[in-house]
Amino acid sequence: MKEATTAPPRPVKNFLSVLDLDGPELDRCLHLAAQLKADRGLGRQAPTSGVLDGRSVAMLFEKASLRTRSTFEIAVREMGGTVVSLRPDAALGQREPVQDVARNLERWFDVVVIRTFSHAVLERFAAAAPKLHVINALSDSEHPCQAVADMLTLHEQWGTLRGRTIAYVGDGNNVAVSLVHSAAMLGVHVHAASPDGYQLPDAVVQQATGVARYGARLRLFTDPVDAVAGADAIYTDTWISMGQEAEADVRRRLFAPYQVNDALMSLAKPGAFFMHCLPAHRGEEVTDEVFESTASLVFDQAENRLHSQKALLAMMFSATDVRV
Repeated sequence: MKEATTAPPRPVKNFLSVLDLDGPELDRCLHLAAQLKADRGLGRQAPTSGVLDGRSVAMLFEKASLRTRSTFEIAVREMGGTVVSLRPDAALGQREPVQDVARNLERWFDVVVIRTFSHAVLERFAAAAPKLHVINALSDSEHPCQAVADMLTLHEQWGTLRGRTIAYVGDGNNVAVSLVHSAAMLGVHVHAASPDGYQLPDAVVQQATGVARYGARLRLFTDPVDAVAGADAIYTDTWISMGQEAEADVRRRLFAPYQVNDALMSLAKPGAFFMHCLPAHRGEEVTDEVFESTASLVFDQAENRLHSQKALLAMMFSATDVRV
């Protein structure tokens, strides 16, 4: 009798959203990221050191970046590829339509990593260049690369993610959206606390419900005290994202009760972790004491951006021969 065979995993085309992966693919991405992290010390002997040989990756950033740009450039080089930084004023619709830029770039590059204000630009870009792999390095709607790194970080701490609870406290922004998507797919409950008018969009709540596995639940709160009760981790982000500077005074007033401080941390489970995507504004969304405490995972999250982004790149070009 002929043995049954398992179909090889499909290569990932684009990563504009966590939702571009299904649950098993996100599981695989985390396992691969952990393996890549363990293998990094092997240098050119690492199993994935040649995945991007002969391939070129363009970096197209409209917004400032430390962690995302640095980790993608290192990832591409450590996987054997070539990375080129493009000027955003020449490539994101100011001189010519985004669609025309995309159709040019797909003649030269294999991947474009884009950080932009408008998620719609990403979608137009990807739709116009069917041969090109497009990665969302942050948009106004989602920050999926951050979410994969976050889940890798928690997996390292907890061993298993299913049944755990993350309390997200603050603006229901792009970071919160991708966190909710990834948590739902991995069986993690999320309690999201935000002021009225700043909560997660209804569409995101529906999406999380639709992709949830293993009984994961999303609950919305306005009171951060209620949200953090029983949480295994507390996550926050800046109150004022890039492009929102004109709203700074209003946002500081509205979000002041959502600061993560020792008092709020004490209401979570004993041993609960603190998380932040960075950059942090100490004294605003988080106190210095919490940021520098032993509960803080912020620099583990930053480190894991490298390994999770390597995993995403590997899944785009090596569906069958990467050890996981």
